[in-house]
Amino acid sequence: MAQPDAAELTAIDVHTHAEISKTGHRSLGPELFGASEAHFKAHGHRQPSIGEMAAYYRERRMAAVVFTVDAEHATGWPRIANEEVAEGCAEHPDVLIPFASVDPHKGKAGVREARRLVAEHGVRGFKFHPSIQGFEPNDPIAYPLYEAIEELGVPALFHTGQTGIGAGVPGGGGIRLKYSDPMLVDDVAVDFPELRIILAHPSFPWQDEALAVAVHKPYVHIDLSGWSPKYFPPQLVRYANSLLQDKVLFGSDFPVITPDRWLADFDGLDIKPEVRPKILKHNAARLLGLTEGE
Repeated sequence: MAQPDAAELTAIDVHTHAEISKTGHRSLGPELFGASEAHFKAHGHRQPSIGEMAAYYRERRMAAVVFTVDAEHATGWPRIANEEVAEGCAEHPDVLIPFASVDPHKGKAGVREARRLVAEHGVRGFKFHPSIQGFEPNDPIAYPLYEAIEELGVPALFHTGQTGIGAGVPGGGGIRLKYSDPMLVDDVAVDFPELRIILAHPSFPWQDEALAVAVHKPYVHIDLSGWSPKYFPPQLVRYANSLLQDKVLFGSDFPVITPDRWLADFDGLDIKPEVRPKILKHNAARLLGLTEGE
């Protein structure tokens, strides 16, 4: 299938959200979505269509990984169809890379769906948000799904750390932060040693744990989405500049954080000149199997 030509790109954003379907259905219910807007100070931010996302990234000569979150079991809110995300990305293969999200509670049906999405819809990876989906990453309920993803040879991206979704809502909207401790994903990396894993976000309050897992497990990566780089913990910057320079990935969390804002703040970060292109493009191109020319 067609895919972005990394040699023509300035950057690859590995973390963007399809927030609204063709019919206007949102990826989250109004209470949780409003909490996320407040957390990111993004009140009233526009929810672009997949086509609009493609135009935005094409104008910047960037590619973007696009996904939604399937959390129907825990929230009762119907997801945006993975097929819609994949088909929308397939209309813009020069700049968009489809990931899918399958609720681990769907069991064997979820495993069948994951295999079909890769085989028939060109999905290139899977997104998990344990806090919203209501499961511990090392719960055996998810293991058949991980086994399929490992066999399919595509990455699994896990939200880690605090989330803006549910922030400020009584009881956090039922969302439990403990499920997004990256040490729970360490078990996944042990039990599925060939699975390519991305720990999403600076993992507050477990930043050191995330760094330890990424250093120790050869196929565990970290994306830098969801935070302005000027707020990155110093140890994250230090490891990105050294031991993890080949395993750290640019991600924005678009549309709540734009790559324009993220990159402007990244310019002010003390990152070695030879490491910057690795973070912005080369590490993601290698992980996603994109060609970069000669």
